[in-house]
Amino acid sequence: MTADRESILPTIWEVSDDLWARIEPILAAAWPRRDPRGRHHADWRRCLNGIIYQMRTGCQWNALPKVLGDDSTVHRWYQRWCRLGVMEKIWADLVQTCDDLGQVHWDWQSADGCMGKARHGGDHIGKNPTDRGKNGTKRSIVVDEQGGPLGVVIDGANRHDAKLLKATIEAIVIERPDPKEHEQHLCLDKAYDNPSGQSAASEAQYTPHIRRIGEEKTTVTAKHPDGKPRRWVVERTLSWLNRCRAILVRYAKNGKNYLGLVQLACSLIWYRRLFRLNGLG
Repeated sequence: MTADRESILPTIWEVSDDLWARIEPILAAAWPRRDPRGRHHADWRRCLNGIIYQMRTGCQWNALPKVLGDDSTVHRWYQRWCRLGVMEKIWADLVQTCDDLGQVHWDWQSADGCMGKARHGGDHIGKNPTDRGKNGTKRSIVVDEQGGPLGVVIDGANRHDAKLLKATIEAIVIERPDPKEHEQHLCLDKAYDNPSGQSAASEAQYTPHIRRIGEEKTTVTAKHPDGKPRRWVVERTLSWLNRCRAILVRYAKNGKNYLGLVQLACSLIWYRRLFRLNGLG
């Protein structure tokens, strides 16, 4: 699809009909109706719209617009879905669909970490060395060649990137192609130039490309024989995630709740790719 076609899909603030058709079976499987004669549950689609609104704005739950439903109900379902791993399942479903269409580009992958504030404390936090030792959270993410997020983990802001690499690779939401049959390269910055980073990449059977500590800048052609930079896409993906206020600044005390928001945002990134492939709208 052309760049003009891509611009037809605006920033996602609510679940479209096509996306809801994919999500509803996942929600139903995670929380089946025990008695069809019992009380009806809340409007799940409206709850999900409320979660997306809070994720993008970072507002307090009791500040959700009334059109999105009761704030306590939305927050309760959000916590329940995060506890059940629903956000990760939605993400995995969209990645798998793109992979079936041959649109997950495994050849070149990139990984990096990003630190953010943690306003109210909680688990998986640490002293942020770039923010005067205040509480912070680190997101470590691995992406495909075009920046599609494949796996993510969270930890304290003082946790070194290289020590999170193994867990980040293991968090990839679908099964990777067999490295023996499909060669996969992993691009990393100087933070991974140590035994932890090198061993994590090797154990996962990647061909690592690590910018060495002390290495001088060279021309693009010298760094990449085909003239194409590879690692910058992970920086762009982290920037996409940072546009969501509740991800940029962590307000959730529970680490699973915060991770659920990150996973939901990753799902929307893949839905945009699927949108371009199918020409939806």
